[in-house]
Amino acid sequence: MKDLLSVLKISVPDKIFIKDPETSNLGQRIIEQSIILINEIGFENFTFKKLGTKIGSNESSIYRYFESKHKLLLYLSSWYWAWIEYQLVIETFSISNDLEKLKTAILIVTRTIKVDSKFSHINEPLLYRIIVNESFKSYLTKEVDIENKEGYFEIYKRLIARLEQMIIAVKPDYKYGLSLASTILEGSLHQHFLFEHFPSITSCKNEETPTNFFIHLVTKILK
Repeated sequence: MKDLLSVLKISVPDKIFIKDPETSNLGQRIIEQSIILINEIGFENFTFKKLGTKIGSNESSIYRYFESKHKLLLYLSSWYWAWIEYQLVIETFSISNDLEKLKTAILIVTRTIKVDSKFSHINEPLLYRIIVNESFKSYLTKEVDIENKEGYFEIYKRLIARLEQMIIAVKPDYKYGLSLASTILEGSLHQHFLFEHFPSITSCKNEETPTNFFIHLVTKILK
C-alpha cells in the first residue's frame, strides 16, 4: 500500500491556482512555509507579505501562484482531502466485509494525523491543525456557491460521496447516507477542535477518541 501511494500524485482542481506550486522549488517552498506560518499566526494574520519574508522572496512571486490567500487556503484544504481520499481508497480496497470497510474508512478520516515521508515539503500534522482550526473559512464565504460551481470543492464532496456509498453498502435502506457521511467528516474536525480548545464540552478525551465516538455512533445507527 505504501509503495502504491508513493507513485500517486495529489491533484488539486487547477482553477484554484494560477501556477501549480508542485512544478517548481519556489512553489513547494510557498506551500511548505505557508503551512508553518498559518499554523503559527493563524489565517487572519497571515499575509503574502509575511510569507514572502519567510521564504526570502518577493510578495509578487507568490501572486504568480495564487491570486489571494483565500485561494491558498482552498489549495491546502483540497490537497489535504485528496491525500485522505488516497489513503481511504488504498486501505479499504481489499476489505470484503462492508461494516469493517466502513469502520476502517471512519478511522482514516477521523484519526490523528502523522507525518507522511513521501511529501517532504508538507508537514501533514501541521496541515491537519490548519484543517481543524481554519478550513471552514474556505467555504463560509459569500462566494461559496460560485466557487462550488467552479469545482473548487470537488475533492471534499467526492470523499463524502465515497463514505456515503460505504454506509449504504452496510444498510441499503438507510435514508440519510450523505448526511451521516458529511457529519462524520465535519464532526470529526469539530471534536478535535473541542478537544484542543473546549475540552469541558466533549467526551473525546484521553482514550476516548473521535474515531471511537463515530464508530460507535455509526454502528448503532446502522444496526
